[in-house]
Amino acid sequence: MHIQIVLFDGFDPLDVVAPYEVLHAGGVASRGAVSVELVSAEGPREVVSGTGGLALRATAALDPERADLVLVPGASGRVGAPGEVPQQEAPGGEGPDGAVGAAAGREDELIPVVLARTLTTGLPALLKRAMDDPEVTVAAVCGGSLVLAMCGLLEGRHATTHHLGLDMLDATGARAVAARVVDDGGLVTGAGVTSGLDLGLYLLEREVGPRVAHAVEELFAHERRGTVWRARGPAPAAF
Repeated sequence: MHIQIVLFDGFDPLDVVAPYEVLHAGGVASRGAVSVELVSAEGPREVVSGTGGLALRATAALDPERADLVLVPGASGRVGAPGEVPQQEAPGGEGPDGAVGAAAGREDELIPVVLARTLTTGLPALLKRAMDDPEVTVAAVCGGSLVLAMCGLLEGRHATTHHLGLDMLDATGARAVAARVVDDGGLVTGAGVTSGLDLGLYLLEREVGPRVAHAVEELFAHERRGTVWRARGPAPAAF
């Protein structure tokens, strides 16, 4: 199973590094059954996160034809006051240091603005290709679900995101679920940032097997939290 984790300007580092480490360790534990790389829509480049100017390097271009699983992180930035309306700035061109977004790495921006800026890149078309391919699983952590939703790719699909973004997710036509991890078949989503650990472990269990997932869980001294939500079984009665 080859996994591509997407980087975009202003991404949240923990949304990337947590599942990356889990999935990489799963590759070691499974004797190479899992491989993982960092990619961007633009190809190999240094990508500046939204946290303290920390940058990670995308080593390849996002290519759904090469991937069995594509994982989209959320963004770092300011949550904003209730009711605050984000004002999206015009996207900038490529700067002298190779950063695609002129405002990449600015921590005073509202998270929805950072996420919406991805719509001005080649990412939406690539994510649509991944979502349309029945051989590719698409996963997302935190605001990554909102990226997919803003691209118009989650209508009618069960998904989760950070609890502060559930209403926004629901407003896009997705069926928002307040759960740590939601499995909707070819779409698997995680909630707030640390849920990337749980999402990675669940993907290992689902795709490789519980023994490998358990070995990685023990290695990282982390116990998965919550029940993975699936649209199965009877609907619960109201409490």
